[in-house]
Amino acid sequence: MPKYFSSWLGVSALAATLFFASGSTVAQPKDNLPAKPRSAASLECSKQADEKGLHGKARKKFRSKCLKDLKKKAA
Repeated sequence: MPKYFSSWLGVSALAATLFFASGSTVAQPKDNLPAKPRSAASLECSKQADEKGLHGKARKKFRSKCLKDLKKKAA
């Protein structure tokens, strides 16, 4: 077994430990945050977007316009 093998193994083990340990502190789940209740307007616009089969940017654009229109009607 080469002389440098044991030092390489130690460095690899240290790097792996640091990698996995840092992941648990960086990517913490948001389970501890309370979920905000969605408004009736938001739910209605989502329902309409579902009916139209919208996804991605088109869905986001549709929902934004829908919510603005509903706010104008309410005012």
